Amino acid sequence: MPRPSSRITGIVPSGKDGWEVHFAAWTRKEAGEDIIMLSVGDHDFDTPDQTIEACVTAVRGSNHHYTPLPGLPRLRKAMAVASTACTGVATSPDQVIATPGGQAALYAAVQAVLDKGDHAIVVAPYYATYPNTFSAAGADFTVVETPAEDGFQPHATDIRAAIRPNTRAILINTPNNPTGAVYSRHHLEELAQICREHDLWLLSDEVYWTLGGGEHLSPRALPGMAERTLVINSMSKSHGMTGWRMGWLTGQETMISLLVNLNLVTTYGLPAFISIACAEALENGYGVKEIAERYAARRAVFLDAMRGMNNVTVRGSEGGMYAMLDISAIEPDDEKFAFALLDEEKVGVMPGSSFGEAAAGHIRVSLCQPEPVLLEAARRLRRFVSSYRREAA
Repeated sequence: MPRPSSRITGIVPSGKDGWEVHFAAWTRKEAGEDIIMLSVGDHDFDTPDQTIEACVTAVRGSNHHYTPLPGLPRLRKAMAVASTACTGVATSPDQVIATPGGQAALYAAVQAVLDKGDHAIVVAPYYATYPNTFSAAGADFTVVETPAEDGFQPHATDIRAAIRPNTRAILINTPNNPTGAVYSRHHLEELAQICREHDLWLLSDEVYWTLGGGEHLSPRALPGMAERTLVINSMSKSHGMTGWRMGWLTGQETMISLLVNLNLVTTYGLPAFISIACAEALENGYGVKEIAERYAARRAVFLDAMRGMNNVTVRGSEGGMYAMLDISAIEPDDEKFAFALLDEEKVGVMPGSSFGEAAAGHIRVSLCQPEPVLLEAARRLRRFVSSYRREAA
């Protein structure tokens, strides 16, 4: 066949990316083994019934036609209200654009602020698609690691050291996937100061904002940041709608107007019936409180089961859907540890190094299982750690 473009062939580099453990666990589970899957961040429960019924009603109501490029007016209004609650900044419908999921919102944000050859800073540990999203834009990036011993909080000195003359943006994620870290006001204020000093965009992934385990602080609310912050959001986690593929991007009205043109050549709008169901879910908060409470309870149960485990330290883990465990004192090679845990105890977790060097020597545990399953996984992990240490000795 003719040669494909370098743009498409260069998005995902070849080689291992750490997901091999997850795929091995999934394959063995599909084959009938009793594998506890704690490697993926997909809810173990269904979308709330009210949202499903809203979608069914919308389908039966002949909502099968094209929608406006930035989203249905009702949907944008509901998203603006949600953004006001999320960021603490009064947001109008003209300041949001609907996208097919949070990943599409991230893609739109990166395309909006970076040209080919521009440079960005990615604060790590990071969600797995971050580097490749920059690659798709032809942009260069530097990964700035956050120290595990400080709960994976971003340090301003490290970020300043990574700034180049062509740096245009910084990308952060709080509450964080994979670590569960919630960035403190102090660290966010330092980030904001850097952005103001160097005239940078801040891309703020806040898809876990309802699962933070406390009051959420968006950097968009800090002085001088509303004009230079693009907030990525999604209904996947907050409303239990991972497969519905509905997200949005919040920013200044001028930027959002420009991004309508990107939708013209990519999504060409979103399904009407899904948009209506999502608007109703946002307007009524279907599932939000219950989902937040569910994960808070799971986090407490699992972390309590980890207390006192020799040579295992909890890092971050204040919010989101994950717990991050430092197992480096037992086995510095987190992928080796994860494969051995899968083989010996039939528990699938993600090696921390899949998400950046800062998380090397850790494992990410998804809390997307009922509490009894999490307790059984904790029991197996305790047993495995004990035997692994004896074998190592």
